[in-house]
Amino acid sequence: MDSVVTGKIIKGIGGFYYVYSGGRIYECRAKGILRNIKVKPLVGDDVVMRIINADELTGNIEEVLERKSSLIRPAVANVDQALVVFAVMKPSPNCNLLDRFLIMMKRQEVPTIICFNKSDLDDETLCDKYRNIYEKAGYRVIFSSTKKKDGLDELQDCLKGKITTLAGPSGVGKSSIMNMLSPHANMDTGEISRKIERGKHTTRHSELIPISEDTFLMDTPGFSNIALYDIEAEELKDYYKDFEEFEVNCRFRGCNHIGEKECGVIDAVSKEELSKERYDNYRLFFEEIKDRKKY
Repeated sequence: MDSVVTGKIIKGIGGFYYVYSGGRIYECRAKGILRNIKVKPLVGDDVVMRIINADELTGNIEEVLERKSSLIRPAVANVDQALVVFAVMKPSPNCNLLDRFLIMMKRQEVPTIICFNKSDLDDETLCDKYRNIYEKAGYRVIFSSTKKKDGLDELQDCLKGKITTLAGPSGVGKSSIMNMLSPHANMDTGEISRKIERGKHTTRHSELIPISEDTFLMDTPGFSNIALYDIEAEELKDYYKDFEEFEVNCRFRGCNHIGEKECGVIDAVSKEELSKERYDNYRLFFEEIKDRKKY
């Protein structure tokens, strides 16, 4: 006899949705009524599911519950925050890419935590540098070492009870952090895990990893470039909280901090009160957006 339960979509491949409910994962199809009302289920959605076969872990999604948020890139619902991972060194952090990610998340109103992994390779000089830059920019900064298990408690604390999208370029130890946070992330889920395997040889999909009943990590494909779409050059400065305290010293209201005279931000960079590297990235982004608008 079938029954109706609620659950959360943790993965979607080829028209199948994998729903986590009560510690089990069910393979589901979406009912036609959802297509009729033009609702496409997303990873992260809370859904009403009718269990078809409890032994084979199959069901149908009958309703998508109200979303509190949805992201475009990556396409996911109900995310509370983002955790972006870079290495302190080996490889050195690509701050241009990091700043792009921060802008993209801020535009989508997703709070972001920055984790610098491989802290055991540093003598604290680089850690102090990056902490100073990004805490001034308004972000929580965590340093971790999967080798020494450093930072684990702090990471677990900030993830508890939330859906967190985990992102970062390859080679920074993102998978190691995932395994450290959720040693059972690769736990065998029987037939369902074998069914999910069939999608792994194609393009990687976003996937929610249950850490506990109310805590999920969303593993997203690694990124190497982020284009700053849908942003006007003149609004770019609004994504830089670290500029705010110096903007009061700008001569012109609405100063873009590029070539204007008597600019408080440019002056702060020259006095090393603001990160030159972060400001240089800002200039690059500004020109990139301006150039794109020409075509």
